[in-house]
Amino acid sequence: MSPAGQRDTGRLGENILMFCRTLRAAGIPAGPAQVLDALRAVAIVGVRRRDEFCWALRAVLVRDPGQFRLFEQAFHMYFRNPRLLERMIALLLPTIERPAGEGEATIRRLSEALSEKQAEAAEEGVAIEVDRAGSYSPSEILRHKDFEQMSLAEQREARQILRQEIRPLRRLPTRRYRTHPGGRRFDLRRSMQLMIRNDGQLIRLARKRRIERPPALVVICDISGSMSRYSRMFLHFAHVLAAREQSVHSFVFGTRLTNITRRLAERDVDEALRHVSTEVQDWDGGTRIGASIRRFNHDWARRVLAQNAVVVLLSDGLERDTGSDLEFQMERLRRSCRQLIWLNPMLRYTDFAPRAFGIRKMLPHVDLFLPAHNVDSLAGLVRILNEQHRFISEASQVTAA
Repeated sequence: MSPAGQRDTGRLGENILMFCRTLRAAGIPAGPAQVLDALRAVAIVGVRRRDEFCWALRAVLVRDPGQFRLFEQAFHMYFRNPRLLERMIALLLPTIERPAGEGEATIRRLSEALSEKQAEAAEEGVAIEVDRAGSYSPSEILRHKDFEQMSLAEQREARQILRQEIRPLRRLPTRRYRTHPGGRRFDLRRSMQLMIRNDGQLIRLARKRRIERPPALVVICDISGSMSRYSRMFLHFAHVLAAREQSVHSFVFGTRLTNITRRLAERDVDEALRHVSTEVQDWDGGTRIGASIRRFNHDWARRVLAQNAVVVLLSDGLERDTGSDLEFQMERLRRSCRQLIWLNPMLRYTDFAPRAFGIRKMLPHVDLFLPAHNVDSLAGLVRILNEQHRFISEASQVTAA
């Protein structure tokens, strides 16, 4: 191969590497192993046909079918002209161009995945090398930074940290059993069935163990004007839990209660939150906590709390209606669930005191009163829940033994 050919091949590798970095920033996991697989796939398929080139990359870079559309949009934004692919070997690093007819949220997320320096390098065909020796990790600062003080770029990075750190909640044992060879209890019914099949001879005893299922979680989020920054991050947190196959029922309230469980079931979190903000009429408005909790107790408690669920309430407790029956409704809610956890961003202040009317009425009826003003506090909530579920699982194993 000629020296020029060697440079061209290297340029193709840089193109694929930069493309994989943007996919990773946009939410598609593409690590070093996937980059190597992509290079091998392109070496086998070639770059003569645009569709084959796209399918080869998609086959090795995307595992979730729900991310196919996001990948195709990213591909068209990078390789915007079919003629460029015909001379792919001599292609400079691509520039981002918006394809017509694509969704605003997805296009914005893909465009922002490439930093300013990377965009300049894309126009000049220069690869970026960053020396991180002696540097610090900005993610550690963002973990403890207040959501209210974050810029839009920092909020995007904080959401990415949440997606990486939030793990599925530990499964809880139920009262039902299922046949399992490693179970602690003998399954007499199954043992009798096996004995009948073996002409009345009891060759072995079947065993069973408890069925485990994801814990039921009910999220009730205050979306009033004073809670805007915190509620958006908390809804993103709820979306991450729902995406981890948890049983999550989500509600928002300002002056009225709205069930948004189906909306947060959408794969794209930006689209989900955009639909929620469009449909919910009292976003960034006033607060009527008592009336909203009363509506939940009357219309939804029996439906979503039947599985002994944990209720997580995010609110600053600044009730506007001082004549409401807030204390009675909170007491009723506490009796209906397994545990009531109140997350309050006001706890970020060291001199916090429960002086407001709503806080004084709500506080006696909650099991845990925790802060919710940064990434570390939301990750801490998951750690607390998992620790409690571990204790419940161990206790059930002791009982079964």
